[in-house]
Amino acid sequence: MASLLQHLGLFLLFFVSCHSQYHPLDSLTPSEFHQVQAIVKGSNPGSSLNITFQYVGLDEPDKSTVLSWLSNPNSTTPPPPRRAFVITRLHSQTHEIIVDLSTQSIISDEVYGGHGYPLLTSEERTAASVLPLTYPPFIASITKRSLKLSDVVCSTFTVGWFGEDKSRRVLKIPCFYTDGTANLYMRPIEGVTIVVDLDDMKIIEYYDRLMVPLPEAEGTEYRLSKQKPPFGPPLNAVSAMPPDGPGFKIDGHNVRWANWDFHISFDARAGLIISLASIYDLRKGTFRQVLYRGHVSELFVPYMDPTEEWYYRTYFDEGEYGFGLSTVPLQPMLDCPPNAVFMDGYYASQDGKPMSISNAFCIYEQEAGRIMCRHTETGIPGEEIKEVRPEVSLVVRTVVALSNYDYILDWEFKPSGSIKFGVGLTGIPAVKGVSYTHTDQIKEDVYGTSLAPNAIGVNHDHFFTYRLDLDVDGDANSFVKANLETKRVTDNSSPRKSYWTVVSETAKTESDAQIQLRLKPVELIVVNPNKKTKLGNYVGYRLIPGSLSSPLLSDDDYPQIRGAFTKYDVWITPYNKSEKWAGGLYMDQSRGDDTLAVWSQRNREIENKDIVLWYTIGFHHVPCQEDFPVMPTLSGGFELRPTNFFENNPVLKTIPPTPVSWPNCTH
Repeated sequence: MASLLQHLGLFLLFFVSCHSQYHPLDSLTPSEFHQVQAIVKGSNPGSSLNITFQYVGLDEPDKSTVLSWLSNPNSTTPPPPRRAFVITRLHSQTHEIIVDLSTQSIISDEVYGGHGYPLLTSEERTAASVLPLTYPPFIASITKRSLKLSDVVCSTFTVGWFGEDKSRRVLKIPCFYTDGTANLYMRPIEGVTIVVDLDDMKIIEYYDRLMVPLPEAEGTEYRLSKQKPPFGPPLNAVSAMPPDGPGFKIDGHNVRWANWDFHISFDARAGLIISLASIYDLRKGTFRQVLYRGHVSELFVPYMDPTEEWYYRTYFDEGEYGFGLSTVPLQPMLDCPPNAVFMDGYYASQDGKPMSISNAFCIYEQEAGRIMCRHTETGIPGEEIKEVRPEVSLVVRTVVALSNYDYILDWEFKPSGSIKFGVGLTGIPAVKGVSYTHTDQIKEDVYGTSLAPNAIGVNHDHFFTYRLDLDVDGDANSFVKANLETKRVTDNSSPRKSYWTVVSETAKTESDAQIQLRLKPVELIVVNPNKKTKLGNYVGYRLIPGSLSSPLLSDDDYPQIRGAFTKYDVWITPYNKSEKWAGGLYMDQSRGDDTLAVWSQRNREIENKDIVLWYTIGFHHVPCQEDFPVMPTLSGGFELRPTNFFENNPVLKTIPPTPVSWPNCTH
């Protein structure tokens, strides 16, 4: 224990000693949030108490400006001006405001007149969730069900859009019963519909349509401290602290590890953002660009129950609730290993004041028994070669908790040049209360699986859409589809009847690059058409897909119109700073008229351009009893892997870690 505490002390000293350095892509600081608050409220002195800050984030400088400034690290040229992009609500109108922090002034203030509403704030969701507890019709419904009002808690669900001409910001309020358990999601109070107007903060619609039995509390407790014997076999801890301290360095928000260098930032909507990832090429003696900026752009979660109390549950979690706002503090030694270093995140509250999320993400080196490369050679007489290189990678992790689900999001950087993206789904399944206690009683479609008596886990999807602005060895790139095609041998030149070969085509326009990966075998590569290896191959990075789950909703269904960006697994667009959110800037009650699918209808040229790769990893979730009462992590991911980027294996001369001796456990 003393050794562990000593190591933790070294890590704390290391982290505190890292000095902050100004960078044009740094997140807004607490002092900058205060500045924004003062400037915006100062411009509306008579209405400052009524202004709500729905979003405050960095107004990202133009890419060319950032790259130009970074290309002269020793220059005395000042960095680009710091600006904030602010979305406020005032007098039931949405304002888009650009604040110049260097001049303490507002550059522009425009009223948004399109469809959809901005990111919800935590404060307005909390205020809406308690309204039913003092609403007489709801109290009567609780009394009718013989429940205790003191054990009722309510949540807030977005309402979507289903063709109606809406003009109010509203939420629906589902409620749950906590008597006997902390697992509120397993005890839904079905049949009650509550609609709240967020601008007026009052209940405007109320229906009590039906009553069904409340699922029992027994067996729903998921906390280890509440479990009773017998217990399963214990698991031994296997994490080890590196004897020489961390192998990475943090300078401000810049991280350097092994042959990688990148920048980390935090945003109320996007959460974790990785920028300016470049990798050192030993043969060339320089860092080479890989990724300018990357983050999750949207998460679409439609449930498959079309009934009155469920049909609207088709969430766009990032644009409606915010990944940053929903980021939770990571627990040392549990969410992250002992060797992790933690960083905080900041966002603006509804009144504009800075709020902090401690341990918003962690950074750690990982050696999990994986092999970087190996070869066994027995073909040389009198000699046997066993060459094994253990793999160490660097992981940046964050966890986003959105109502019943927790999402574990990893960026893993490998010495080989690969970037792996990990997605983990865990938490509590969303269940619907029903009258059935056994599957033999079910004679109709219940839209899910029976998980417990009176509880159906409803079928649903999770579609994570990533925005990855790749700059492979420069910002002029092309997208190559290397199709794997079967060829017949017809000239009797071989005993073989067939083989497959690669037939490559370069996408000229956006429509050429819209890919549904299940249709045919294809290798997808972003290349720099202006750079070649010594052997004449274009340098590139290849997308290695993960879980392939395409949307099953019809194209004319309203949730799918809003989520049309999930129709293809892959999209390529020309770089546009304003095209950051796959579902549009205003996701709440959006109508699908400002999405990636709409932008791409322009069919812009993408060959030898600054291009952006959009990739959606999807999961169809049919709940099962093992998901009850808490779901073991369902994992997926994908990879960006160098393809002819290097002249040969980049880890050939990488020095592996010194093996740690463990007791001999052979029996």
